[in-house]
Amino acid sequence: MSGLDNGRAVANGRYDVPLVVAGSGDEPARRDGRHPAPEPAPDAQGGFGSAAPGQEPAPRDAAVPERAGDVWDRRVASGLAFLRRRLSGDYEVDEFGFDPELTDAVVHPLLRLLYRDWFRTEVGGLEHVPADGAGLIVGNHSGTVALDALVLSAVLHDRHPAHRYLRLLGADLVFRMPVVSGIARKTGGTVACNPDAERLLRSGEVVGVFPEGFKGVGKLYSERYKLQRFGRGGFVSAALRTGTPIVPVAIVGGEEIYPMLADIKPLARLLKLPYFPVTPTFPWLGPLGMVPLPSKWLIEFCPPIPTAHLTDSADDPLVVFNLADQVRETIQQTLHRLLERRPDPFGP
Repeated sequence: MSGLDNGRAVANGRYDVPLVVAGSGDEPARRDGRHPAPEPAPDAQGGFGSAAPGQEPAPRDAAVPERAGDVWDRRVASGLAFLRRRLSGDYEVDEFGFDPELTDAVVHPLLRLLYRDWFRTEVGGLEHVPADGAGLIVGNHSGTVALDALVLSAVLHDRHPAHRYLRLLGADLVFRMPVVSGIARKTGGTVACNPDAERLLRSGEVVGVFPEGFKGVGKLYSERYKLQRFGRGGFVSAALRTGTPIVPVAIVGGEEIYPMLADIKPLARLLKLPYFPVTPTFPWLGPLGMVPLPSKWLIEFCPPIPTAHLTDSADDPLVVFNLADQVRETIQQTLHRLLERRPDPFGP
């Protein structure tokens, strides 16, 4: 297990940046040669245009069209303030290296374009994700490249009423890759191990896990939407020890973005990868082969499975196995139902 990227933290991550908008200059003269009347002076309350006696004053928040220049000035000021904080290190990260500001400002906007405009994602069952406190989200894994985990995290934050962050658990390989490791840490990920999972759950976070691992991501297209084995059920033990409800989630659409037709195992072993995919576009089109196909996505959060009454059974293999099997069967049945709703993988 790789070490934690603690980063640097500050006491207050909010910064009030004054916004200076240039004025429009002198007003032009009227056609009759006279200058327009001057702006009215502020009244005693600091407002403009006091009402006559017996009249209601004009509402201060009356809708006034905002100039395009003002919008861009504000965006530029906000962007410069963001860059200043990034360069000076004045931003907050938690003990796992999670950087909410970078996630909100850079990562989620990119993922938002992907899931909303490219994949046309429909989401259901968000009411099953707790508004506060811990929750363990367990999903199916697919797609050759694990975009489903990233899309799920952005969808949960954007669509959930409480805008909750999903703290993803990833395989060791993810945190051994130089660039990918840093991004995973900054966006809230950590190694998929019980100690880290339990610490996050005990602190009230929503944690996301994909028990199929690389077996799910790297399966052939002919095996699409057939859940692989869930391993030893470590995610169940973490939920039981912390009394956290388990929320199964079914994701339809990820299998079609990079349909894996073959796996070149000798090349995968040479590169120390779990698999080397061959898809209709990769490696034939080179970098263009990394553009995901625009499949239609459906995401359904299922009713939570309570575990608070089973905290004494966290080390009972039979209880762990039965609960893991219940979660797996729930996801599999939901996938079948969603596939019936989406007969055309690339339809509207």
